[in-house]
Amino acid sequence: MKSLRKVMAMGMAAVLCAATMTGCEYAVNTSNSEGGKTYKIGVLQYADHPSLDNCREGFKQGLEEEGINYEFTAQSAKGDDATNTQIAQQFVAQGVDLVCGIATPSAQACYNAAYEVKIPVIFNAVSDPVAAKLATSETEAMEGITGVSDMLPVDEQLKLIREMLPDAKKIGILYTTSEANSVSTIESYKEKVGEYGFELVEKGITNAAEIPQAVDLLVSEVDCISNMTDNTVVANLPVLIEKATAKNIPVFGSEEEQVGNGCIASAGIDYIELGKKAGVMAARVLKGEDITTIPYETMTESKITINTDAAEKIGVTIPQSITDRAEVKNAPSEQ
Repeated sequence: MKSLRKVMAMGMAAVLCAATMTGCEYAVNTSNSEGGKTYKIGVLQYADHPSLDNCREGFKQGLEEEGINYEFTAQSAKGDDATNTQIAQQFVAQGVDLVCGIATPSAQACYNAAYEVKIPVIFNAVSDPVAAKLATSETEAMEGITGVSDMLPVDEQLKLIREMLPDAKKIGILYTTSEANSVSTIESYKEKVGEYGFELVEKGITNAAEIPQAVDLLVSEVDCISNMTDNTVVANLPVLIEKATAKNIPVFGSEEEQVGNGCIASAGIDYIELGKKAGVMAARVLKGEDITTIPYETMTESKITINTDAAEKIGVTIPQSITDRAEVKNAPSEQ
């Protein structure tokens, strides 16, 4: 009876998601590889912003590099938790061979939906898998799930900010209190800011509607802002950039796409490469490797990206010592 109720619940969830498809992003892609089994893969992306989009594209590239034939269904929860759960349950009801959850909330939803029916889950862009209860430890995977972490290189970011702003004292961070990845990264900042002579000022929000007021408070208290990979904040980055720019407060991103969208610089990771690592890991599982023997990996390589236009706009001079080793990513010119 319990099993029957579970199947019925999954069916209802699938109907619900189909009924609300206007809130989801749906696409089917088939790989160009020839020969071998074609696997059905569901990808659930928590929100629509360039970092997570790059994860999805990199994931496909990783699968293709490993010669995996696939039918690829990708949907976005648009930052809505109920939709997030419904889509994960829908994938399970469809009987996919593997699911990938991009960002912590989606990885958690996929694992909750897929665990009992033993569909393997690969997570991507999860900052702290242990805190999110998606891994036992850095060296021990949980049953049925593994993936790739995008834990931010906080030390490298703080070094960059100090080098660019030698007189800055207070760093501001805006984050969503319900996102485990953000809470974990905030703790890392708290541990490290003092080593670089900074004081941390944090503002927590519960939803996107609170962002404008929180930013107004933040820019009145800090010398600069360091943005994280918080999904709610990144999806509303233009609000943060506009308000900070109006007060000549520099905003540092956590990866290159945020820099291209108006942050002045970042010492972050490459999300295409992050996605590729997850795709290769998924291929290992589809080829028969036991997922419980594959601990999660953490992306450790970082690179410096700068937006010279954004820096000039607020009167910040980027030192030559930074420009010599940085990639420039300015916003596209308006036609």
